[in-house]
Amino acid sequence: MSTYGWTRRTLIAAATASFAFTGIASADGHQMMDSVHFLIPGGAGGGWDGTARGTGEALVNSGLIGHATYENMSGGGSGVAIAHLIENAASSDGTLMVNSTPIVIRALTGEISQSFRDLTLVAGTVGDYAALVVLADSPINTMDEALAMYREDPNSFSIGGGSVPGGMDHLVAAIIMQGAGEDPTAFNYIGYDAGGEAMAGLLSGEIMALSTGFSEAIALAEQGEIRILGVTAPERVAAYDAAPSFAEMGIDAQFVNWRGFFAAPGMDDDKVTAYQDLLGAMMETPEWEEIRARMGLVNIFNPGDEFASFLEAQERQIGDLMRELGFL
Repeated sequence: MSTYGWTRRTLIAAATASFAFTGIASADGHQMMDSVHFLIPGGAGGGWDGTARGTGEALVNSGLIGHATYENMSGGGSGVAIAHLIENAASSDGTLMVNSTPIVIRALTGEISQSFRDLTLVAGTVGDYAALVVLADSPINTMDEALAMYREDPNSFSIGGGSVPGGMDHLVAAIIMQGAGEDPTAFNYIGYDAGGEAMAGLLSGEIMALSTGFSEAIALAEQGEIRILGVTAPERVAAYDAAPSFAEMGIDAQFVNWRGFFAAPGMDDDKVTAYQDLLGAMMETPEWEEIRARMGLVNIFNPGDEFASFLEAQERQIGDLMRELGFL
């Protein structure tokens, strides 16, 4: 669940004004729109980039759109891309911007001056649960054992993550500890610049446990390198059902790093509905299922008002926790 830093801005020419409706798709997937232009607020290879390009690939391969174009626009913790979408709202009918949980966190901290409320909410589409993991040969075999070790010596129990203190991996670890009845401010969190560095810290023994994305943990668990103590899902996830959910352990620690799509402010309702219908139809296709499985994510389609309610609830959860941790 680490985040994302890129400095190169890549512009791919796009006929964003070519947005057109061609009717609602039938079960055989006939074309719903001519094209979609995806605005990606980070660099190539990140989670936003993969989600946008995977969505475009599924839409094209399923025949729901004719073609997709992509524009990477890094900077300001996604603030540059958000400002661009707002400032060019009149000419952005054909554009969808991808984003995820950091838009909530960064708006709360003031890292970006905008929030999801400044945009048109189209739909959340997928999510990545979080996981707490240890090395496969760690003496910690279960979450109960981890908590017992923590209670014996809280200061020596270190949890790492691929984000700075107050970032997403830290917040997830705090949600887990709080859900287990512990003080979410007391454990020793060590932040790294990226997920790879955090994993290296776990492998070297610098940290005892790692807060990370579940999709990132699955491959390493299957290779026998790490053990997943728990997942922040309401139940076991089919992609790797050997990992227990925190919920089944009686730990109230549900969290999902959603990824979804936004449009420019002021978009006409019929156009928003068309986008929602398009994404909803895509998620029923085998082309999307192949890509979703490849990315290791779970479907959490929630369009429009459902998306707004979800984001507001996450904002409350994260805001309350950040205030408790002293970051707000």
